[in-house]
Amino acid sequence: MEPEDEPERGPLRRCIVTRESAARETMLRFVVAPDRTLVFDLAAKLPGRGLWLSARADVLERALTRGGFIKAARGPIHISPDLRLQIVDGLKGRIRDHLGFARRAGQAVTGFQAVREWLQAGRAALLVEAAGGSASERERLLGRRDVPVVTPLVAEELGGIFGRAHAVHVALAPGALAGRVEQDALRLAGFVTT
Repeated sequence: MEPEDEPERGPLRRCIVTRESAARETMLRFVVAPDRTLVFDLAAKLPGRGLWLSARADVLERALTRGGFIKAARGPIHISPDLRLQIVDGLKGRIRDHLGFARRAGQAVTGFQAVREWLQAGRAALLVEAAGGSASERERLLGRRDVPVVTPLVAEELGGIFGRAHAVHVALAPGALAGRVEQDALRLAGFVTT
C-alpha cells in the first residue's frame, strides 16, 4: 500500500480464487444451500457462510475449472451450468429495478436534452449510457464535466424502464440509488463487454 492511498473502509472480503481482499460491494457472494447447491446471493443477505468472488468472468472460470468453490465449500456441491448467465441476469435485473425506482422517485431523467440540462445544472451524479452507444455523442453530452459513466444495459432495456422503445442517455441524481446502480454496473462490467 502506498502512503497516499486511503485506507480501506468498511468490511472487506477475500476472494476464494485470487485471495485478494476488497470491499464487499465490489464482489459477488455465493452460499451453499442445504441440498449442497451453490447459490448466487445477489443481495449478499442469504444465511450461511459466504463464498466471495472477485466480480470478473476469468475469476469465475478459474473457480469453476480449478475447484475453487468445492474447496471453499469443504465438500462436493452442485453448480448450475448456467451460473455465469444467472450472475449477468441478476445484476442487470437489479440495475433495471434501481433505475425504475429512481425514475418513479424523480431521481432519473432520460433523453439528450433533459440529461444535458441536469448535467449543466450539476444535478447528475451518474450518467447511464446505452451499451454500444456513440462515444463521440457521449463526449459531446458530457463536455468537460467529471461525472461517472456506466454502460450496463442496451438501449431497448433502458427504454423499457422509461416507457420508450429505446433510451441512450439517463442521468441519475445524487443518492443511494445512483450509488447502487454504479456498484452493480461495475460488477456487471467484469462479465460483459460493451
